[in-house]
Amino acid sequence: MKKIIYILIPVLLVSCQNFLDIRTEATMPTSGMDFSKSENIFMPVSAAYAAMRLGDEGIALNYMGVLEIVSDDTDKGSTETDGPAILELDKFNYGPSNTGINAVWEHFYNISSAANYAIEAMADFEKEMSSEADKLTVLQCRSEARLIRAYAYFNLVRIFGSVPVIDKSMSAAELAAAEPVPVAQIYKFIYDDLDSAIENLPDSYNGEPGRFTRYTAMALKSKAALYNKDWAEAAKQADAIIASKQFSLIPDFRSVFSMKNENGSESLMEIQSSTLGLSSGAAPICFYAFVQGPRNNTPSNMQGWGFKVPSQALIDFLDGRGDAARKAATILASGSTTPEGDAISDKCPNPYYNGKVYTPSAYNKWSYNGYGFDYNIRLIRYAEVLLNFAEAMAQGAAYTPVSGYTADMALNEVRARAGLPAASASLDVIYDERRAELALEENRFFDLVRWGKAAEVLGPLGFTAGKNEVFPIPTAQRDLNTHLPATPGYTY
Repeated sequence: MKKIIYILIPVLLVSCQNFLDIRTEATMPTSGMDFSKSENIFMPVSAAYAAMRLGDEGIALNYMGVLEIVSDDTDKGSTETDGPAILELDKFNYGPSNTGINAVWEHFYNISSAANYAIEAMADFEKEMSSEADKLTVLQCRSEARLIRAYAYFNLVRIFGSVPVIDKSMSAAELAAAEPVPVAQIYKFIYDDLDSAIENLPDSYNGEPGRFTRYTAMALKSKAALYNKDWAEAAKQADAIIASKQFSLIPDFRSVFSMKNENGSESLMEIQSSTLGLSSGAAPICFYAFVQGPRNNTPSNMQGWGFKVPSQALIDFLDGRGDAARKAATILASGSTTPEGDAISDKCPNPYYNGKVYTPSAYNKWSYNGYGFDYNIRLIRYAEVLLNFAEAMAQGAAYTPVSGYTADMALNEVRARAGLPAASASLDVIYDERRAELALEENRFFDLVRWGKAAEVLGPLGFTAGKNEVFPIPTAQRDLNTHLPATPGYTY
């Protein structure tokens, strides 16, 4: 399936300069852009997409460390001493000097910076465009960039809580004086950006799968509303997607994560990664799947670093439910052979790896390895939208669905695909379904926090109530901006 190739503007992402020195995806002049040419309109938005690709191996690993390895569904993996910053996260003995946390802070603010640049560039294009079609393109690209910015701040607020909101290009002095704003204000900012996207983005882009649409904005707003305990809004946005009939569950759960189903009928938000069919050179790849590949496996194109491995607790949970289809797709066991014929050696240091990012050897053609380079990161799937709707309605959302769906219907559509019998949509059932369906997809830790269950579930793993619900604002950032406060519970 065709993938979008996003253009990276080097000036936007100065903190990623080392990465750019290694592999520049594509370039354009950092100054002197011709705002009179309509073919240039999408370029700044393309750079914002590129910023989402997570950068080098370290950013990919740190992203997983903060967003997933802290949960009960995963262990650090790799070897005992590999990735000390990730080990701190896994054991809940991290502090504000943890380099992984700082890398994640920088990553999401880099995305915001690229989106801000794109938003501001649209004002320059708007002055130059004369045709209504070009003016519409400018409007849509502005809203597309605002959606990307909303994605960045949704992650910043759920990771750190109160943070500065940077909504325009700023000088170094201005950035150093930016003060955090209340969480409620950040959610309003996210809502405003997403409302613009819902209003102005098209339902789809012909020939450009993977670009974010108004349905992407609805899905992200539904998810953000769950975290904001705004049940009616969460239900409303999910219901609108259901009522559109534009999305459907892929019948075979394992196929959801295959190469052939990237940007497929279940996709609402994916980060694109591709080797472009090359075996070396420059390509817009990310290392999300690679760092999770089976460590020390053979041949070389079937191995990665072996991080973010399924925990025994997750396996026991899936077994206890009789959740065979999802277990088969989620758990890649050492000593096994995949249906595609790839052997996972019993000499790999971890007993299990993430089956959802498994990529068959036929795809891994990069000259020095290439495991998972063509894997798109699934950020929001239709199954999650159905579960958002079920949860919001079960929470008592003051909303009348237009789709005709009930919480039971949404829940059981997801269960049926997994080969499970129908169940009543109580909150506990929905919580378990969300864990099983979205395992290893960077949701579990934050779900436990928003449900108020983190201390109970994660306490035995080192989680401290009143402290670990949010991550500490990094010391490196407080050194740059003295207006950033110390996060309560952490020692600076």
